[in-house]
Amino acid sequence: MQEQQKHGDKHLVRAFGLPAAVILFVSSIIGSGVYKKVAPMSLELQSPKLVLLAWVLAGVVTLLGVLTTTEIGSMITESGGPYAYFKKIYGKIFAYYYGWSSFSVIQSASIASIAYVFSQSVNAVVELPRLGAAWEEWSILGIFFPFANIGVKVVAVALIVTLVAINYRGVEHGGWVSKVITVLVVSSLALIVLLGIAFGSGSIENVTHAATGFPPAAFTGRFGIVGPMFAAMLAAFWAYEGWLNIGFIGDEVKNPQRTIPLALTIGILIIIGTYLAVNFTYLYVFPIDEMIALAQNTNTIAAVAVMQKLFGDPGLLFISLLIIITTLGCTNATILTAARIYFAMARDGFFSQRAARIHPTFRTPGNALLMQMVWSCTLVFSGSFDQLTDMLIFASFIFYGSIAFGVFVLRRKMPHAERPYKAFGYPVVPALFVAFCAALVIITIFQRPREAMMGLSLIALGTLPLLYWRRKYGDVKS
Repeated sequence: MQEQQKHGDKHLVRAFGLPAAVILFVSSIIGSGVYKKVAPMSLELQSPKLVLLAWVLAGVVTLLGVLTTTEIGSMITESGGPYAYFKKIYGKIFAYYYGWSSFSVIQSASIASIAYVFSQSVNAVVELPRLGAAWEEWSILGIFFPFANIGVKVVAVALIVTLVAINYRGVEHGGWVSKVITVLVVSSLALIVLLGIAFGSGSIENVTHAATGFPPAAFTGRFGIVGPMFAAMLAAFWAYEGWLNIGFIGDEVKNPQRTIPLALTIGILIIIGTYLAVNFTYLYVFPIDEMIALAQNTNTIAAVAVMQKLFGDPGLLFISLLIIITTLGCTNATILTAARIYFAMARDGFFSQRAARIHPTFRTPGNALLMQMVWSCTLVFSGSFDQLTDMLIFASFIFYGSIAFGVFVLRRKMPHAERPYKAFGYPVVPALFVAFCAALVIITIFQRPREAMMGLSLIALGTLPLLYWRRKYGDVKS
């Protein structure tokens, strides 16, 4: 009989063991970044060695975050992940701003942008319809172009609606989808590495030689090489985004105190190895100057160009289908996990109370899933995808650093609490991760001021709904 977690008279089913949790974690991370980000990183650094170093550093930093924050994840296993953590560390108001940021930017924008890449890949195989020039050019305030590329947007919305319908019916359905897709994706990425190195026309010299114009002028800027390296890592972190997602479903994981830390650590090691091997293959096949040229064409996906160079149209078809499968899995996993934040917020009176209702038959937070679906689909039609990844990573690292600092807070605040897992290398590892998060936020403000200011503004805008929900619901006991 499946174990259940009680909240009043409401139950969420504990359906995920360690293998399923690892698969869910991996599938929630491996998305569009592994196919797209090597080109803009090459533009920033203009050296294959530095690009690979940026991938490794981003993975190591992510691992430091995993090794730090799993102490809190093993202590606090309620649904909502970081939202539940922040309640214990800093109180409900700080937790609310994290939840609001997830709804307005971090999670919903992730769903929208990954679904958009899915539909772009469909478009590479079967050209989707577009409207006439008058419709394409119609805008709201000259910023949003809702009818531009309408076929791609409609397919993206259809994907989101379909996956929400699957997860609405139960976590077993959503988890099964993630399991099948993750096995296909990891196997296919391994095949790309094997084919690219064993049968491709690449050369190890492509990996060892810098671009013609190296070093770039940006290396002489305010932060020297550190500025471009952080900008490249900002791109790489998009490929690692989602590493906290397993904590969102703490109420639905079997033996969460043991399973969550293990799932996070095993999963991130798998992902670091996968990303390094795949990006080495891209750079082995494509000289860095050609990769930089790809970055300057916004409609080109690096992985597609590499596979087309290797195997022509069959390679193009293979990689397009693989991206379709990958983004399908990543969108599914993000939808499954992120809605649990709003479910947890609603139980505290920080979101519509409808989001706190569990479906009487499927035992899922159905209303929270539907609300997330509506906003994610709205973001699809906003057309503002190109700036979203840097903006949401910037916002994410504000909260990542806050969680890591929370390890120090809870060691003082709850010294005798049970800690099934203690932060590795405490206090050095947590301190290093907090310092990196602070550095990334500060450098991004200078390197990417527009994205940083948009992120900060959207976080601050959460004050208005906070005041409304507090006046309407008061203090709902969770």
